[in-house]
Amino acid sequence: RKWKLKTTRDNIQDYLVDSFNRNLKNRKEETIFGSIPVYINDSLPDEVNIKLVLQAIENAIPEHLAYGVEAIYVEHLEEFEKRAINAVYKSGSIYVTNLQDGDEDMIDDIVHEIAHSAETLYRKQIYNDKAIIDEFVGKRKRLLDILNQEGYNISAETFLDPNYSRQVDNFLYQKIGYPLLTTLVQGLFISPYSATSVREYFAIGFEEHFLKDSKYVKKICPKLYAKILELSSL
Repeated sequence: RKWKLKTTRDNIQDYLVDSFNRNLKNRKEETIFGSIPVYINDSLPDEVNIKLVLQAIENAIPEHLAYGVEAIYVEHLEEFEKRAINAVYKSGSIYVTNLQDGDEDMIDDIVHEIAHSAETLYRKQIYNDKAIIDEFVGKRKRLLDILNQEGYNISAETFLDPNYSRQVDNFLYQKIGYPLLTTLVQGLFISPYSATSVREYFAIGFEEHFLKDSKYVKKICPKLYAKILELSSL
């Protein structure tokens, strides 16, 4: 009986090891910057070429700005549905939905989260001199005046806090709405979402600078532009 029990246990252990190895082998894996693993846990649509996506990111961003990323996981999380988002950076990894419209859509999502990882890694360099914070709060003050003129009211103390606030987020997204907000922030913020917090102000500026229109960032967010250049040269 002891011999049979040991054999059964050994068989189970062998089965678990074999199963793990098979799953590891079958899981699609890429890398970015030659060292960051990219796991494709949920299948991407045919119109997305993951190799081209990762190559485009490598060409656009200095490698050291991605040092805070341990891995990228392509899978659709329930969190994405609950928060109406496509990607998130947490615990050193980027999680991005597989439900992408195309290469450009996915590039935007990953670069935005790389910005958040860079912000975590280089927090002191980004915020200690308060240049970006002061620029963001100054823009929030001007936006508050515009909103008051439009008949929208919110506590100045709450609105001028540069940190994320669920109250401010709901106020901008639900009460005002992004279609109107897009018009109101034109020439002030890069996008409505960049007005939600100083962290998103940085991440949206980072994304715009490396993927779209660096001159536009320089024009309307000069302090942010200077900080991104500083980080790029570290």
